[in-house]
Amino acid sequence: MNRRHLLTGMIGLPLSAQVASTGARPTRAWYELRWFYLRNGSHAPRMIQLLRDHWAPAAKRAGITYTGFFQPMIGDQNPSVLMLSVFRSADEAAGAWNHMLLDADFAAAYTAAQTPEPAFERMDVTLLHSFAGMPNPHIPEPLPDNGRHIFELRTYESNSMTSLRTKLEMFDGGEIQIFQRLGMEPVFFGEGVFGRSLPSLTYMLSFRSLAERERLWAAFVADAEFTRLRTKPGYSDADIVSTISNSILQPMAFSEIR
Repeated sequence: MNRRHLLTGMIGLPLSAQVASTGARPTRAWYELRWFYLRNGSHAPRMIQLLRDHWAPAAKRAGITYTGFFQPMIGDQNPSVLMLSVFRSADEAAGAWNHMLLDADFAAAYTAAQTPEPAFERMDVTLLHSFAGMPNPHIPEPLPDNGRHIFELRTYESNSMTSLRTKLEMFDGGEIQIFQRLGMEPVFFGEGVFGRSLPSLTYMLSFRSLAERERLWAAFVADAEFTRLRTKPGYSDADIVSTISNSILQPMAFSEIR
């Protein structure tokens, strides 16, 4: 069994079962979300060329486990590109940029992309630590005929670390398993460690179509187990979530996660 299928096969198992399967507690992945904000005009094609022809290959050469590239279909971030990178440790994530700059092809291409003006306006970077209940990412199986999933990225902001901890307990205590049981195919769940809008958590779901997304969200809201979970004292969104934001994303043709 290859590494991808080993990780995927373990998703959804209780933590105790994962420990029994491997002989050790599963290593929790680290996720970097890097938003590149562009201007209309020449920015998008220049940035896409940099990402496709140089950034994505250099990330693979640097040993970054998975790299996804997405553009918003629905959301307030257009024009922009989201890059999702998966790391084995916070140190690996922190050192990734310097490691990339040691790659001569990438360093030259990145420098060239800054003239006559930078290929993007600015960027936001958030580092997330995976939840204990889903310690590694789930990469969706490819769709037939080279099709692409759609992805939903959701961020829940809390007004304190205490209320965020309660929301984390809610996910690890059953909500993740409800998503999986209904077929919503979560890609990752992560707690914000560094970045903007903290304290917060972010997760990504994958769907085969917008119609499937609508159907599965309706099933989730009506699910008896979710109703039981969200009506427990102190578990309502009003108690533990201050802001919810989401974007509907489409993977770019060169994205490893698609």
